[in-house]
Amino acid sequence: MDVPGPERRLAAVLAADMVGFSRLMEVDEGGTLARLKTHRIELIDPAIAKNHGRIIKTTGDGLLVEFHSVVDAVLCAAEIQSRMGRRNADVPPPRWIQFRIGINLGDVIVDQNDIFGDGVNVAARLEALAEPGGICISSAVRDQLGQRLDGVAFEDIGEQNVKNIARSIRVYRIRLEDGLASATAGTTAAAKATGKSKKPSIAVLPFANMSGDPEQEFFADGLTEDIITELSRFHDLLVISRNSTFVYKGKSVKVQDVGREFGVDYVIEGSVRKAGDRVRVTVQLIDAETDRHIWAERYDGELKDIFAIQDEMTRAIAATLPGRVEAATHDRANRKPTDNMAAYECVLAAKILHHRSNREDNARAQLLLGRALELDANYAHAHAWKACVLGQTWVYNWCADRDATFEQVAAELETALGLDDNDSDVHRILAALNLNRDDHGKAAYHQERALALNPNYDLVVVQQGELLTWLGRPEEGIDWIKKAMRLNPYHPERFWSHLGRAYYCAEKYAEAAEAFSRISRPDHTHHAFLAGIFAQMGNAVAAGAHAAEVLKREPAFSVASHLATQHYKQEVDRQRYEAGLLRAGLPA
Repeated sequence: MDVPGPERRLAAVLAADMVGFSRLMEVDEGGTLARLKTHRIELIDPAIAKNHGRIIKTTGDGLLVEFHSVVDAVLCAAEIQSRMGRRNADVPPPRWIQFRIGINLGDVIVDQNDIFGDGVNVAARLEALAEPGGICISSAVRDQLGQRLDGVAFEDIGEQNVKNIARSIRVYRIRLEDGLASATAGTTAAAKATGKSKKPSIAVLPFANMSGDPEQEFFADGLTEDIITELSRFHDLLVISRNSTFVYKGKSVKVQDVGREFGVDYVIEGSVRKAGDRVRVTVQLIDAETDRHIWAERYDGELKDIFAIQDEMTRAIAATLPGRVEAATHDRANRKPTDNMAAYECVLAAKILHHRSNREDNARAQLLLGRALELDANYAHAHAWKACVLGQTWVYNWCADRDATFEQVAAELETALGLDDNDSDVHRILAALNLNRDDHGKAAYHQERALALNPNYDLVVVQQGELLTWLGRPEEGIDWIKKAMRLNPYHPERFWSHLGRAYYCAEKYAEAAEAFSRISRPDHTHHAFLAGIFAQMGNAVAAGAHAAEVLKREPAFSVASHLATQHYKQEVDRQRYEAGLLRAGLPA
């Protein structure tokens, strides 16, 4: 009786292997595995499925795939390599994830869900011959393809002797053309992309002295230097040094020429004019690529104390400019395909969505931050902002598991702090985290670090006012919050909420009501404060109306549960707020 032999069939076999896997794992094991998994989920596995492939086996850094058609196999390989080239364009070269791919058409032995034989062995040897980001195919594959694929060129690299194969193999390299980046072209493009910072870059040209008074020259130069120094505190900006830009002092220049010379996105120009006992400073932010004016402002002051004026104008300009740069960079990012956005641009877009303070935009912000960390797992600023955005879901109860979310926030901040102890946002958000734990000491420590690192950052400044309010020093808190509003005239609406709480704590109820009235879409917590405010003012009708609005929006509201979300250090401040809420008729 004849015993059936193993099943044999002709198959197109694709073998892929990751380049430098061991080196990347040694440098960053967790980050490498996370990025590889992301590429598998988002790119590689979908490309295989779309082209009718079947994954036979995977190793830590490679995989073996079977196709019924060589055309499908090559189309799948081309898609993977071209899209990986684009993904690597946003990553520094030492952290690129690249694959070598070999494709063979040959006889295979089928054993349950696995395949063996000469067809598989040759595919593995072809993969070893491929360049990083490249594809090698056997002559059998080349013959079957003929001229059926547009945009694909073949480079004959001749007969090759390979390990454990007795005969030589004729090998071809695939070159992708007509819009599909070849491995080499993709690598070149990525190298160019990494030469440019992910951060928006800016050059501050020497401010022009328009006074006709040589003695004012020092003021113009000092103002320029101070602005460069203060802007350099912002981790999101790459600022060209004074020594570089001052070569243009006294010269008439074209902004686009400056942009090309320094490789910057934006240029700041300004002038100083003295008239009697007053000085006027004008400043302009210009897109270096298009020569388009993005923002301009004028500052006036008395010359009684020239250095005080210089400091005041420096703070105002340095605080306002990053926000204008962010807005302009966001516009640029919106004009680019998502796959080509740099990690910074993802974080930038996420920040803007976060500031809108609604659930849908928060979810979109989380996706963008996930993309940023996929591009650069060691981007401390992205980890910090992921913590901030997740913290927002915790504060507003937009998360399924509050305890798990809080722990995730803490973990992201721990990662961010380990990567960059000098990022003001990391310490700002750590201060907020510890405040939510009612650990006022740690909150104050991280807040002081954030303020020292960047004293002109509106989010840090407003949080200083918020923290002082919780600590029982609302009068000081009011001053800091107002300073933040002056620093950023385009501040988020929640600044009014911080100011309203500070006024309430300072027993300035009319001012508190006015601050809360500036919020265009108040939530139940804002109505709770307004109920307490009007109760303290003796306006029972208004207090009752706001209390009813609280219960309409949050039927389960109780004063006790609401007070548990407030972080007053002084019991007298907590009791004051509790008294107002109860007097307004809200349930205990």
